[in-house]
Amino acid sequence: MLTSTIFVQPTSFLVPKPQIFPPKSTQFSLPTKICNPKMSNFGGFSVKAQLSGEIEPKTLIEYVGKGGIDVGDDLVVLIDHLQYACKKIAALIASPYNSSLGKFVEGSGNSSGSDRDAPKPLDIVSNEIILSSLQRSGKVAVVASEENDAPVCMTDDGPFVVVMDPLDGSRNIDASIPTGTIFGIYNRLKELDHLPHNEKASLNSLQSGTKLVAAGYVLYSSATIFCATFGSGVHSFTLDRSTGDFILTHPSIQIPPRGQIYSVNDARYFDWPEGLRQYIDTVRQGKGKYPKKYSARYICSLVADFHRTLLYGGVAMNPRDHLRLVYEANPLSFVAEQAGGKGSDGKSRILSIQPIKLHQRLPLFLGSPEDIDELESYKDIQQTVNPGYEV
Repeated sequence: MLTSTIFVQPTSFLVPKPQIFPPKSTQFSLPTKICNPKMSNFGGFSVKAQLSGEIEPKTLIEYVGKGGIDVGDDLVVLIDHLQYACKKIAALIASPYNSSLGKFVEGSGNSSGSDRDAPKPLDIVSNEIILSSLQRSGKVAVVASEENDAPVCMTDDGPFVVVMDPLDGSRNIDASIPTGTIFGIYNRLKELDHLPHNEKASLNSLQSGTKLVAAGYVLYSSATIFCATFGSGVHSFTLDRSTGDFILTHPSIQIPPRGQIYSVNDARYFDWPEGLRQYIDTVRQGKGKYPKKYSARYICSLVADFHRTLLYGGVAMNPRDHLRLVYEANPLSFVAEQAGGKGSDGKSRILSIQPIKLHQRLPLFLGSPEDIDELESYKDIQQTVNPGYEV
């Protein structure tokens, strides 16, 4: 892994034409009123039914701004640039021209992982889109990305530090399976400003998950969903493709205390430790603390599996030390906790783990609090041997 800090320069990247969204400087025109049809309950949260009448729509930026929870002007600007980048990625993924970008390229990109984790062109393009947009915001001091070996320095006095996985699940692109962007936002540690760039950037990026200011994910699927927490609950916004705005559709999401679904790669059953095998055998027979048989639902896209778990309950997991603490586990665990759930490595609370290196890996278990508690009670649930996955 490289030890020097990367300084980002303006980049160019392939975006299919015609471009769906106008330049950043263009303001979208939002309808003053929309009709809100009756909507049903969705796994632990509900959208209030409106049988008649009209409501004012609330966009993501309106919600985080002074008309909503008011997270502060600096963070509003950052979120505005981040959402714009994610809309460009959504357009790129949905484009008929992305097939060549989804192909694996030998020897490309990140030296921090195995060939299995080596980035594809679409990963790199997504990374460049977000980096360029965050740089233009002027609000970010450092960005740590799964696609870069070292942190990217942007603006010395930027108030925030961003950690991200720009395109999780990109191996699924060719099959049109959901993918996503994961992000976490910290305050810049001003007490480190006197240190050399390399050291300052690294320490800012290795903050404990308990210090997260905001975190979330963007799901690129049948709908594009921007799901985020700013430390006061979890809220989901759906992209209205007619206006280009993310509209608040699922406020104050609460994960059910217990679900009936587990998400894991069952093909690795015989590599699992005894405790994990016992847990899975027990719950799928309906002999656990919840007297119903659990069903397996596994997409092999972390954002998609977690999004379903957040809505319906249960547990999404990877028992081997594969997922990255900084870019994936911390942000998603913060979202899970803000929705009333839990994030664990099988022994400890994820957010209590102090990162010691950027690409640090660990097992990850996310989900309903009662399901996580029951799973942890089996003790031996971390997979310590990874046949066929050696790095």
